[in-house]
Amino acid sequence: MRLHDIAITVVAALAGLAAACASPSASARDMPVPPHAVIGVEESQLNADYWIQRQPHADRIVLDSTAIAAQNARLTATDPSVHELQALPATLDRTQVQAWVESMSARPDVELFDERGEPVPSAAIDDWLASTQIEAIPSEQATRYGLVTRRVDLRTFPTRQRVFDARGETDIDRFQESGLFPGSPVAIVHESRDGKWWFVVSPLYTAWVEKDGIAQGSAEQVFGYVGKAPYVVVTGASALTVFTPEQPAVSQLQLDMGTRVPLLDRWPADRPVNGQHPYTAHVIELPLRNADGSLGFTPALLPRNEDATVGYLPLTRANVIRQGFKFLGERYGWGHSYNARDCSGFVSEIYRSVGVQLPRNTRDQATSPALNRVDLDDVEDRGRRMAAVRELQVGDLVYIPGHVMMVIGEIAGEPYVIHDTTGISYRGADGSVTRAKLNGVSVSPLTPLLFDDSQDYVDRITSIQRIRP
Repeated sequence: MRLHDIAITVVAALAGLAAACASPSASARDMPVPPHAVIGVEESQLNADYWIQRQPHADRIVLDSTAIAAQNARLTATDPSVHELQALPATLDRTQVQAWVESMSARPDVELFDERGEPVPSAAIDDWLASTQIEAIPSEQATRYGLVTRRVDLRTFPTRQRVFDARGETDIDRFQESGLFPGSPVAIVHESRDGKWWFVVSPLYTAWVEKDGIAQGSAEQVFGYVGKAPYVVVTGASALTVFTPEQPAVSQLQLDMGTRVPLLDRWPADRPVNGQHPYTAHVIELPLRNADGSLGFTPALLPRNEDATVGYLPLTRANVIRQGFKFLGERYGWGHSYNARDCSGFVSEIYRSVGVQLPRNTRDQATSPALNRVDLDDVEDRGRRMAAVRELQVGDLVYIPGHVMMVIGEIAGEPYVIHDTTGISYRGADGSVTRAKLNGVSVSPLTPLLFDDSQDYVDRITSIQRIRP
C-alpha cells in the first residue's frame, strides 16, 4: 500500500484521544450506544437482509453488462493507475522498467521498526535497495508474461521482512503493497539480486512478488486464459477447490471474491477429475507452475456448495449489499495481508464480483476519471457537503483521506456504511469521545464518525464515486 493510505489509521488512532473540540451532530446525540460500543448499530442491522428489505427496488439492474463493459473500458483508457498489459510493446526499454522499479522501491523517508520494536538499521535498507539491482536492468528486453498460480503478496522490496512505523504497532507492514489472486495476468519485467523475486506489472499494480507464485508463459497462453469463456466467478468471500492428493498444486486452492476462472463445460460428465467424479462440482481450469517455472494448465473441481456463479452477478443494490456482508467480521488486512483485505481491497472485491473493475488504492479510486465522481475535495461549505450526503444511495463509495466506505442504506435520514476499518471514534451525548477498535469489516452510521479533534468524516469527504448512471 502507498504511504498516503496509512493516514487514516494514524488519524483514527489519535482521534479517540484528541477529539475534545468537535461538536456532536444531532444524529450522534440521538443514537443509542449498545454494549458493543459501536454507535447506532443494533444486532438486526448486522444482516444483509435488513438493508435489502429497506430498498424499494433492490433487484433492479443498476448497470447492465454493456454499461459495465463501457465503464471498464473507460477505466483502462483514462485511469493512469491501470495498466493495459496487452498494449505493452514487444520489447521494454530500460527507462520504463527503471521508472517502475524506482517508483515502488524508493528509500523510506521515515524511521522503521521490526517486529521486536527495534529500529531497522540503515544497512538493512541499503541491502534491500541493492537487492533490486536496478543497475542490471538491460537497455532492452523482451516483454514476458505470466499467470498467478496461488494467492501472492505484492511487496515494496524483494523481501518478506515486515517493517512498521511505530514500536508495538505490527498490523500495518509498510512493505506490504497488495495481493494477487490465481489467474491474474502479469508482465514480468525484472528480477531480484537473489533470483527469488520478480518485479511485475499487473493490471492494477506494480511491485515485487515471489517467483514461485508465478508461471511464465507466452502472451497467447496468458491472455487466452484470461479471456476464456464460459467462466465461473467466485461470489463468496472466498472458495476452496476440493482436496486432491493427485494434484497438490490445486488442492484446496483459495479463490477470493471476484476471481474469474474458465469453466470446462465440455468436460465429459462421467470422467473423473484428479480422482473424483465431477458431477457435484464445477470443472474449472487453473494455471499451474511446472517444475521449470513454465506455465501449464490443469482441470480442478470447485464444489457446488461453494459460493460461485457461472458469469458475473448482476449489478443490483441487493447484490452489492449481499456481497459486502459476506465479509462481515473478517479481520482487517492491510494490503491484503492476514489472508484478508483492507478498505479499498474490500470494495474492489465486492464490485469485481459484479464485473466492475476499480483501481486498487483509495486515492486512485477516489480520483479516478472513469467513474461517476462527486468531487468534494475543495468544498468547505458544510451545507454543500451535507447535501451530497443526503443524496447517497446504496453502493456509493465515500472517500476520506486514506479510507473508503460503501453505503448500504439509511435510517431516519442517517446514512449507514459497511467498511473494512481499524476503528471508529465518535462523541456521545455527554461530549465524551469513545474510540472503538474494530479491526475488521464493520457496519456503522456515517455522520457521527470523527476524523480528528476538529472535524468529522463529513468534513473530510474528498469524493463520492457512484457506480451507477
